Amino acid sequence: MVSAAQQALNLIAAGDWDGAHALVQDDTSADAAWVHALLHRIEGDESNAAYWYRRAGRPVGAGDTDAERRAIAAALGETH
Repeated sequence: MVSAAQQALNLIAAGDWDGAHALVQDDTSADAAWVHALLHRIEGDESNAAYWYRRAGRPVGAGDTDAERRAIAAALGETH
């Protein structure tokens, strides 16, 4: 079964920020919070992103957001 976080990563890759955000907005898992943080980095809202990284228990992301998306996908067990 594909989690909401994994589905959201696929939507991010497809350029669907709103769809991805809708999937993780109400998901209380750490994985969803990590993807939520990435979404706010993509949006340019660094303070909101920092909040979601804290919720995820992850360090604040830096650098290329697409590389981070791929790293999150790999950590969650996806291959793309």
